[in-house]
Amino acid sequence: QLQASGGGLAQAGGSLRLSCAASGRTFDRHAIAWFRQAPGKARMPVASISRSGSTDYVDSVKGRFTISRDNAKKAVYLQMNSLEPEDTAVYYCAAKSTILTYIPGLEESNYDYWGQGTQVTVSS
Repeated sequence: QLQASGGGLAQAGGSLRLSCAASGRTFDRHAIAWFRQAPGKARMPVASISRSGSTDYVDSVKGRFTISRDNAKKAVYLQMNSLEPEDTAVYYCAAKSTILTYIPGLEESNYDYWGQGTQVTVSS
């Protein structure tokens, strides 16, 4: 089970840190990704991190967002800096059980488990 948190209201140029907490004993066997869905739009990928720590980002957040994981705390984080109004969306974390060397990347269909979303609103 995944629980996303940390959303809120931020001004353009500001920062937020999202957390995705997982229950269960096999968190370290999962790749994790963040997706987001803006009002009236389809859900889109944001960033992913594999079991080995390999990361991938959608172009629009490269250099601004950083995904990281702490297996001891069973958590994945999304540090979001230099926020833009276009980042306003509901953010979801998702997980996929994988072998160590597999990198599922940013394809939504690759992920099997989804948490509830957390709202991020960026004002101009």
